[in-house]
Amino acid sequence: MIYSLYIINKAGGLVYQRDFTNHLEKLSSNEYLVLAGTFHGVHAIASKISPLHNSSGIEMLEAENFKLYCQQTLTGTKFLLITGTQQGNVDSYMKRIYDVYSDFVMKNPFHTPEMPIRSEQFDQSLLKFMSTA
Repeated sequence: MIYSLYIINKAGGLVYQRDFTNHLEKLSSNEYLVLAGTFHGVHAIASKISPLHNSSGIEMLEAENFKLYCQQTLTGTKFLLITGTQQGNVDSYMKRIYDVYSDFVMKNPFHTPEMPIRSEQFDQSLLKFMSTA
């Protein structure tokens, strides 16, 4: 089960957040922003303290009741996908989410990069994909 998607810009700002289940506790807007900024910082630190040169930082974080997957693009945008512990095939979901993002956000001439995503087409395409996932 896929619980949530967060998109964080290269500066650590939350530009998109969507829950795909009603079973999650709702956070305030400020708490979502703090969560994104905190993950951005921890991700940066993890890439610096890695014993391997050019580490990409945190790619997957596993907790008792969920897994958090992070895919970072070449531009520094991070896609965080929070799933159940038994969710498989996450790479294909991340690729499809990125494809939808590319089609409806990055190709939108009215979208300003690094700013919050306000696209009805993106929302609808994402929800359609998640309902079939």
